[in-house]
Amino acid sequence: MHSSALDQSNTSTDARRWAWLPPVGSVGYYALLAAIGMLVLGPLGGITAAFMNFSIGFFVGGQVLAGILGSVVTFGYGSEGKHGANYIQTTAASVAGMMAMSTLIQAMTWMGMPQPPAWQLVIYMLCIGMMAAGIGLLYTPILVERMQLQFPSGLAVANILRALTDPVLLRQSVSRLFGGMAVGVAGGFASVKIVALGAIELSTSTFGAGLIVGARVGIPALLGGLVFWALAPYFISIGWLNVGEPFRKIAFLIALGMVLGAAIIDMSLILWRAVARLRDSGARTVVPEEQRTGPRASLPRLLTWVAAWTLATVVAGVQFFNEPVQYMLIAVALVYVFAIVNGISLGLTDQNPISSAFVVTVLILAALGLRDPVLGLMVASVVFISSSVAGDMQQDRSTGWRLGTNRTIQFRFQVAGILLGAVLAVAIAHLFMAAYPVLKLDQTVMSAEQVPVQWTSAMTYKFVGVLSTLTEPKPFQITAIWIGMGIGLLTELLRKLIKSNAEYRRFVARGKLGFSLDFCVDALILPSPYASSFGGFVNLPTSAWLAAGGVVSSLINSLKTRPKAGEQALPEDMSSTSLVGGGLIAGDALAALGLGLAGLMALV
Repeated sequence: MHSSALDQSNTSTDARRWAWLPPVGSVGYYALLAAIGMLVLGPLGGITAAFMNFSIGFFVGGQVLAGILGSVVTFGYGSEGKHGANYIQTTAASVAGMMAMSTLIQAMTWMGMPQPPAWQLVIYMLCIGMMAAGIGLLYTPILVERMQLQFPSGLAVANILRALTDPVLLRQSVSRLFGGMAVGVAGGFASVKIVALGAIELSTSTFGAGLIVGARVGIPALLGGLVFWALAPYFISIGWLNVGEPFRKIAFLIALGMVLGAAIIDMSLILWRAVARLRDSGARTVVPEEQRTGPRASLPRLLTWVAAWTLATVVAGVQFFNEPVQYMLIAVALVYVFAIVNGISLGLTDQNPISSAFVVTVLILAALGLRDPVLGLMVASVVFISSSVAGDMQQDRSTGWRLGTNRTIQFRFQVAGILLGAVLAVAIAHLFMAAYPVLKLDQTVMSAEQVPVQWTSAMTYKFVGVLSTLTEPKPFQITAIWIGMGIGLLTELLRKLIKSNAEYRRFVARGKLGFSLDFCVDALILPSPYASSFGGFVNLPTSAWLAAGGVVSSLINSLKTRPKAGEQALPEDMSSTSLVGGGLIAGDALAALGLGLAGLMALV
């Protein structure tokens, strides 16, 4: 029976366009996919993600871009190529996601932590990543299959991999992506070499991020930055800020509170909707059957995997960094909580609040008596890395589930990506900080004039800032967080009440007037705290370039013609602005890496 099914599967899936391609399921086939994901697309996405964290302070997941570029490789396999492209994007996204964790190593440097041997950092991050991948997969039967959460990016990738079997669409997508990369490389070099562009603080990567997120995020980010900038004299007058200090030294605490306040509303609604979905899960639609070839999933093996890597994580933290066992156990327990809570958030809203998970972990540890910021950093890193990796696993699996991709093979590709990503995360952090020594300087103690123009490092700033409150607690810092929480909670509550009103929704859907009003609510009147808070984490020029990209993106997408009757609209991730924006970010990252390497070679 097994042999018959296998022969039938091989006959039906051997649809190679070119005979030189290794057959589907062969060793050469998997080696080709792994090589492209691990050695080409993964490092490219990882350099981009690390650069975004160092320069802006957030990073864009690499699933979509890896899926598009991976489809170039698997196009020769016809419709069966969607599974191969899915394996490639899974591997590449895992490599890139782990490399984005390099911000933690920058945080260690800012805090003056003696640098442990690189192999210890690699093993520690590897153990955390392997544990989180298993936990993420452990939750997928609930989040992906039973609740059938949408996972918008996972759905987009699934649609993209199906669509890119069309040679015309594949050619158009790749041309826009590489066109954006070319402009990004040119802009990155020009902003350094041309004085006029440096004077206006040109950042093609930030502009590209704005093209991806749109005006409803970009404009509030700029307005938030302007409000915090205007309040700087008041903060100085009440002693919350010293003369000459950048406004974000206090604004980031208010912004952090805004995110947490909005998250309270969102998480409450998300959990309520999750319960409703669990009750209604029996009436969901049927999805493609999983591939019959390849190894079958085994719950005992998965539980053994999770247990082994959980133990390894605790042992590594205790042995390498002298972490108290009780704090490590608390961190591991929080991983199980955030892996499902953040997974639900990602499945419903496409947002994975990994930095919020870090901050909440620090606050919990502080409430339990932790006062050492270095210990706090290493313990909270467990939750931060795990939330990212587990979320990637759930999102990637949502893509594979829709395509019918073998889950065990997909898990193995993610594990391979984590393995390489842990090594490259440490390497890319040291490479960037060696090429750009300014990245080593603690911006939380700098004056406004000292803050580097193109290296905002907002995520690192957030982490080091909240950790510094453990040793230097000031009453007004807690007050600032509470004020921000109140603003975020009230704003998000009003937004939910307005957006859930049936009359309002009908008015918005009725025509241009309703659309314009809804845009004004989102961008100007009552913007999302997640968007407006961004202006408190970064310098004002960063918010300005993000807003500029967002406005351009929204204008282009608003003016584009609608699909004709009978035509299927492409996923938003395949829009021209999104593809060009992703290319700009990747190109700017490559330019920064090239300039940095050239500078290092000149010093040798």
